[in-house]
Amino acid sequence: MSDASQPQTTPTPPRAETRQAAQSRVVRVWFRDLFVSLMVSAFIITFLYQPVRVEGTSMLPELRDQDRLFVNKFAYRLGEIHRGDVVVFLYPHDHTKSYIKRVIGLPGDTVRIDNGQVYVNGKALDEAYVPMRYQDSRSQPELLLPANEYWLMGDHRSISSDSRDFGPVDRGLIYGRAAFVYWPVDQAGVVR
Repeated sequence: MSDASQPQTTPTPPRAETRQAAQSRVVRVWFRDLFVSLMVSAFIITFLYQPVRVEGTSMLPELRDQDRLFVNKFAYRLGEIHRGDVVVFLYPHDHTKSYIKRVIGLPGDTVRIDNGQVYVNGKALDEAYVPMRYQDSRSQPELLLPANEYWLMGDHRSISSDSRDFGPVDRGLIYGRAAFVYWPVDQAGVVR
């Protein structure tokens, strides 16, 4: 008999090589998924939402010291800033620091404070977000807000360093709207 009549068989790879190929494939998939996750996270943090930590108590009772929240950085790229929004901005006198305050006055508004009562365009502002125990009796003469400038105040008026101290804030310094508290879990929710 000749060797040509014998069927040719392909040798099967040893099990170790198959296991090694499977492990290599798992590692490649894991690194690919990690890379995609990092890119998506970088995009979200750069353009959409940024996690920040509240330092201080000037926004009590809405935000407490050490609360963690997401800031919507995209909100004001297309949309307008509204009275009552809680915004994050660069401190006008030191751009390495960020502050978080509530928008009280918009460009073109007149703002006056009489014994703690805020008046915008001659009308007393209803501020349900400022509890009685956080009010103060400071006064501020009437001021017309220039174009692109906003009057920002903390909700805990008796301790807040805000536009009453450093003046109106330029639109270019406001970089996001406080969107959602995620820590501590018992305080989690939309910022109002």
